[in-house]
Amino acid sequence: MSEDFRQQALDYHSLPVPGKISVELTKPANTVDDLALAYSPGVAEPVREIAQDADNVYKYTAKGNMVAVITNGTAILGLGNLGPLASKPVMEGKSLLFKRFAGIDSIDIEVKHRTIDEFVDTVANIADTFGGINLEDIKAPDCFEIEQRLIERCNVPVFHDDQHGTAIVTAAGMLNALELQGKDIGEAVIVCLGAGAAAIACMELLIKCGAQREKIYMLDRKGVIHTRRDDINEYKQLFANNTDKRTLEDVIAGADIFVGVSGPDLLAPEALALMAENPIVFACSNPDPEIKPALAHQVRQDLIMGTGRSDYPNQVNNVLCFPFIFRGALDVRASQINDEMKLAAVNAIRELAKEPVPQSVLDASGVSHLAFGREYIIPKPMDPRLLPRVAKAVAQAAIDSGVARIEMPMGYMEV
Repeated sequence: MSEDFRQQALDYHSLPVPGKISVELTKPANTVDDLALAYSPGVAEPVREIAQDADNVYKYTAKGNMVAVITNGTAILGLGNLGPLASKPVMEGKSLLFKRFAGIDSIDIEVKHRTIDEFVDTVANIADTFGGINLEDIKAPDCFEIEQRLIERCNVPVFHDDQHGTAIVTAAGMLNALELQGKDIGEAVIVCLGAGAAAIACMELLIKCGAQREKIYMLDRKGVIHTRRDDINEYKQLFANNTDKRTLEDVIAGADIFVGVSGPDLLAPEALALMAENPIVFACSNPDPEIKPALAHQVRQDLIMGTGRSDYPNQVNNVLCFPFIFRGALDVRASQINDEMKLAAVNAIRELAKEPVPQSVLDASGVSHLAFGREYIIPKPMDPRLLPRVAKAVAQAAIDSGVARIEMPMGYMEV
């Protein structure tokens, strides 16, 4: 990162006012009459209505369009455990994305706690204030337990984006890449370098899309996760392979897919060369991928590659899904975001990549042409069709799977 870019980033966050979000008024507050309606005595009327029927909170307050972005700062981007306060710029950024891409009001909440119990209690006790809870930047394996316990305790959808957002976009891009490479996900051998929240969620969702668990090799800092290791937690245990292979070089020989959610420059050109014909590499370490695209394409001209960066083709970017998943969930008042809704998002995203790209998207992306193929397997984040397509698919899946509390509005998200 250049010094010039670093200064631009600091100026962006500090000028003309500190931070990236603010509160705006949706009602007039200019006269004595306005204030009488907004607060005392007029506010007593919606209070009485909500007290009689809790669902009236969606009619008289902003709850139905409000998401809380909540973290404890234990896994901030690729920077690690820097604490709740240091995570605030990231959480404000997430709130900005909710508003920019899906019109959802969002507020960031950074929680300081000593135990998982304290964190869960804090979030559960405030959850009813919001229409949904987006968990962010929480270290593994704590994040798995935290999310599951909050899903069980909260009456609104809870979604850990580092897990499921990454998994949804990865699965959408991967299914399209497999189609282009002429491969069957059920037969594909997958190597996953990394064993944290994103890695485990990505592999679990790929399994739901048809991948075979026994054909997945997951590696952590100590090498291949296998059945004879006694130093792995219950989540890694799900991917303990009964194999004598121990290194990345061992498992990548003949593999069809490499998914990296680990660190920079960990996939050597020599290892990439060992993969099967027409390989797929998603090197998603950010800002520096497991192997640089230029180097990867020098080694394998038959490659389809994605990264987490916007300056390379096929960016695996959570913003392709999380705003629209919450949009659909909020609009039918879903009680949770379940597997059916996640898979609906996967399919909506992957199918959109196969359609002609509007000129506005080309202009925003700074390119003259995009078409479904090796360098365009995932839609661009600025594609305005993502909101109606993904939100509607998610809302319908919520209704079909029985977790929606209201029907889809008439004419909802017509394209």
